Amino acid sequence: MEKIKNYINGKNSVKGATWILIVTLTISNILGMIRDHFLAQKIPTDLLDTYYTAFRLPDLIFNLLILGAIAAAFIPVFTQYLSKEKKEEAWHIANSFLNISILILIASCLLLAVFMPKLIPLLVPQFGLEKQELTIRLARLMLLSPLFFGISYIFGGILNSFKRFLAYSTAPLVYNISIIIATLFLADKYNVWGIAVGVVIGAFLHMLIQIPIAIKLGYRYQSSFDFHHSGVRKIFKLMLPRTIGLGAMQLMLLAFTFIASGLAAGSIAIFSLADNIQTMPVVVFGTSFATAIFPSLSESYSKGENERFLNYIWKGIRSILYLLIPASIGVILLRAQIVRLILGSGFFGWDQTVSTANTLGYLALSLFAQGLVSILARAFYAVHNTKTPMYISIISFASSIIFAFIFSPGMGVEGLGLAFSLGSFLNVILLYIYLRMELPQMKKYEKNNLSFIAKILLATVIMGLLVQFTKWFSGGLMGDLDRVWQVLTQTLFSIFVGAGVYLSITWYLGCEEIMEIWSIIKKKFGFGVSQNEQ
Repeated sequence: MEKIKNYINGKNSVKGATWILIVTLTISNILGMIRDHFLAQKIPTDLLDTYYTAFRLPDLIFNLLILGAIAAAFIPVFTQYLSKEKKEEAWHIANSFLNISILILIASCLLLAVFMPKLIPLLVPQFGLEKQELTIRLARLMLLSPLFFGISYIFGGILNSFKRFLAYSTAPLVYNISIIIATLFLADKYNVWGIAVGVVIGAFLHMLIQIPIAIKLGYRYQSSFDFHHSGVRKIFKLMLPRTIGLGAMQLMLLAFTFIASGLAAGSIAIFSLADNIQTMPVVVFGTSFATAIFPSLSESYSKGENERFLNYIWKGIRSILYLLIPASIGVILLRAQIVRLILGSGFFGWDQTVSTANTLGYLALSLFAQGLVSILARAFYAVHNTKTPMYISIISFASSIIFAFIFSPGMGVEGLGLAFSLGSFLNVILLYIYLRMELPQMKKYEKNNLSFIAKILLATVIMGLLVQFTKWFSGGLMGDLDRVWQVLTQTLFSIFVGAGVYLSITWYLGCEEIMEIWSIIKKKFGFGVSQNEQ
């Protein structure tokens, strides 16, 4: 119990923060899958198109105005003032940034609400008039969510800077639970309207859960709008390139929505659902490491501890590769089973399952690349360089749009998945090349890690062969696999065999990551640890 209290009330180490984020993000993504299961069950895919399209413009506002500022600008600047023992000034900066952001968000949402009837027909010209009208009304309602999320993520940035991750990582759980409850109790009567209400309430709760912890850390609201303060100006200066980079990503998603609206009915929903599934391993094993390490990256750089800074970067890279390379192969091999288990019920038929599974397979090609982008981009942000990731984002997302126009006419919605992955590969390659130029010392770490990469590739190949054999063998035993328990048995058996083989081989080959995981398990559960060590 004392350990739990310390986790809640005290600073989290990088290891502790990573485990908190992995656990809570895993639960959050499981809830996200449950959410998508009920959405697919209760709402026809062509109607889900309106729901996912309605998300695009509110998401655009949030990503442009807030999300880029937190990771790229607010946390490094706020952390810098905290590390210099200037806490009062840090709170002043936080309040000024919060107040200015709220004003900008309100103005942007109102402006978007006014022009929504002009924008939606441009975004989804292939929708009928009735479908466009429904999308407009849904989007206007969901414009409340960027305001709540904006406030929430600023407080989340405060918690991250103090290395308190529990409330921050619990907020998405509450958000997903809200949508699940709305889907279960409102969808039958109010259709997509009930779900949109769940989105808004969930965003409000996402904000509400983080504020008390920030207050406990010393936050007190001030009605300050000190744009002239050097710290506030630096945040806006640093966030501008990141905002442009995220804008490129949002333009890519808008372009994908535009293209998908001209494909088979339900294509927007199919891409969104497949993207939600592939996001789980990226968020759990990529974003969690990057988020946990980022405050320490910023702190070590601000203190001039270059060796520690580089060690954090490579620790993140190794952890992400160790987990996401096998995850990528696992998702590709089990894509049909995964989609059937998560989405295959109600209005979601076999044709939609096949299309979603194939789209998921193409998206899963780049899981490790997406995970590495998280850590490499944050390395740039920690050294207060947000321009390089911006230029690389623009090039990568523009490439994805071009690939989408090339592949989608012949491949349908699956072409969007392939285009997304190709852009992700380009993104991580360019980020790494330019990070080596920014930090030449990284080169000395590369030779030490080549053997590590060779080990996990060997283990992944053997794992993949055995997973494929396990699928074939279990499928032969159970026949047509037309029942949920049969598909679930095949999937769990394949995952158990694959994970067991991969962990065993990497253990035998002496990979540090599996040793570290085992060390943590021993300490947590007391396996082979004396009372004195505990």
